[in-house]
Amino acid sequence: MVLKLLVNFRADASVQIGTGHVMRCLTLAEEFRRQGHQCRFICRAHEGHLGEFIISRGFGLDLLENPATEMPVDATNVTAHAAWLGVGWEQDAKEALEVLARHSADWLVVDHYALDARWEREVALVVGQILVIDDLADRDHECAVLLDQNLGREASDYDQRVPDECIRMIGPRFALLRPEFARLRESSSPRQRNSKPQRILISLGGVDRANATGLVLTALSETILPPETELDIVMGGAAPYLEEVRQQALQSQFKALVSVNVQDMAERMRQADFSIGAAGSTSWERCCLGLPSITVILAENQRLIGEALEKKGCAILVEERNIAKDLSTIVNRLMTSSMELEKLANSAENVCDGYGCARLVTEMMRKNRL
Repeated sequence: MVLKLLVNFRADASVQIGTGHVMRCLTLAEEFRRQGHQCRFICRAHEGHLGEFIISRGFGLDLLENPATEMPVDATNVTAHAAWLGVGWEQDAKEALEVLARHSADWLVVDHYALDARWEREVALVVGQILVIDDLADRDHECAVLLDQNLGREASDYDQRVPDECIRMIGPRFALLRPEFARLRESSSPRQRNSKPQRILISLGGVDRANATGLVLTALSETILPPETELDIVMGGAAPYLEEVRQQALQSQFKALVSVNVQDMAERMRQADFSIGAAGSTSWERCCLGLPSITVILAENQRLIGEALEKKGCAILVEERNIAKDLSTIVNRLMTSSMELEKLANSAENVCDGYGCARLVTEMMRKNRL
């Protein structure tokens, strides 16, 4: 008889946080469901939360109330991203405990930069085991398994940060990608290239609160790209500059189309000749499909990923503040150098194979049986 688990997830999305944490948790939840397990989410109702989207994917949701005003916190007793929580960690733990006590979860997956070992010790009273998903290695955790999927990270970065018995799953080999990326990997590698790029995928996060997408479109208008170039622009429904970008696309000299909350990102990546994308979780999707990329750092917590990708030869790095200054020059160079695109693609596809979710679930199931 195969053991069936109940897995709860604690993750948030918002205009400030972005959508990446919830989206990668959804990917993991779908792998659990594919193997016959049940999953539920606990999220706070921040502006830009993804509650309706989570429900539309068929998962249970407990939505914690968002306070009308930001609660004061003790600056000496917080994590670097404490403000992302919207309440103090003690209150969040209390509210999460009330939810978790009703469901008897076998596993709790925590993916939140504002939470650390203090919160995890509180909720551990009512859950079987805890998996922490982290990218920063900047705070302590109390967990059975820790996942940091980032290139450039070492297991030793979590020395003294997690219990000695904690299993550390480190690097893009464990990146949480939907199964279609692994399926399409073979048809994308080796990538069939045009002598000059004809289709560019532009995806700068689910929120893009500073409108980096608009800056990219302006920079591309100053390149040698021909008018028949297709710009596949992907944005989230909560992006504050969505309408402005739509208008900019309508006025573009290229064949520019804006798509919102897409469900076929793997296919879009397969069709693209290169990508301009954020240095977040989608980096591993691009690597899996061998998609040459210009990677933009949109937040300081993306720097490790961006710099590691560039060092590995997987991407060309651009700071958000330098888009207007540097992007057009880089694109013009790529337009005349298919060899550079080929090198980027070959380096990228060696980073990630798309089977990280399956590896993680297998390890969690093994741990559960011990």
